[in-house]
Amino acid sequence: MTNLLSGTWRIADPRITLASVASMIVGACAAAWAGPLAPGWLVLTVLGVFCLEAAKNASGEIFDWDSGTDQAITEDERTPFSGGKRVLVDELLTRRQTAVIALVCYALGGAVGLAIVFEREPAVLWVGLLGMALAYFYHAPPLKLSYRGLGELAVAVSYGPLIAAGTYLVQRNAIAPEVVLAAVPLGIVIAGFLWINEFPDARADRLAGKRTLVVRLGPDRAASVFGIVIAVAYAGVVLLPLAGLPRACWLGLAGLPHGIAAARRLRRHFEIPQEIVPAQAWTLVSFLLLALGVGAGFVVSSLA
Repeated sequence: MTNLLSGTWRIADPRITLASVASMIVGACAAAWAGPLAPGWLVLTVLGVFCLEAAKNASGEIFDWDSGTDQAITEDERTPFSGGKRVLVDELLTRRQTAVIALVCYALGGAVGLAIVFEREPAVLWVGLLGMALAYFYHAPPLKLSYRGLGELAVAVSYGPLIAAGTYLVQRNAIAPEVVLAAVPLGIVIAGFLWINEFPDARADRLAGKRTLVVRLGPDRAASVFGIVIAVAYAGVVLLPLAGLPRACWLGLAGLPHGIAAARRLRRHFEIPQEIVPAQAWTLVSFLLLALGVGAGFVVSSLA
């Protein structure tokens, strides 16, 4: 029972769940900019997204186990942010238990989504189906997005515009271009978080045929491109007012110093997994500050 609880908690992984929280913050704050929030529906939205997040983690564990990726990662390559959840490698859960958790969480997420569809906003169905498909096929065949160098794009779309727009849609019964644009830079930095987390796994991924962009580009070139990813994301924040968003959204630039620090450290230490850990943490802080800043910009403007 202890292992089951520990394994389930690790599947839920609060640190990684912060990515979906960040996107929901942007969506909810944009909705507050446009009108009053419906707190009950917001809570239900958060619950549904969290269930799908846990389901993705659980099903991903199974496919990464079957491919041999997780088993190939050595102890010195493990970091708090990479290497998968390792519930099967560490024998916290059996494959069957992990599959049951995935099935239950997908079912719960789907049930929450259907409740929103029938009682609040029918268009949420299409957003939910796309989100569920990206979550499952991130690891699963036949698409295996993360194995084909498309995982970073899937993450940018899912944790940027998709979750933010879905959160806004539940609140306002429509999707505004402003919320999509506001979430694009966030999605890029969250994809950057995935990117930097791929460095410690690169050797194991290559052996298992998992062709992430870090594997495709090679660690040296990928470390340089990471800095470009961060620069593009924050350039997007600077340009948001040109698209009609409030200038207060520039508060999202609060995450830029952490992004720059992460890029510099990765450039120097991309070959040493344990030396990358601070850069991984700084990238996490970067996208959280970006989300909080952009969200605060919407709220401040709604009060002005």
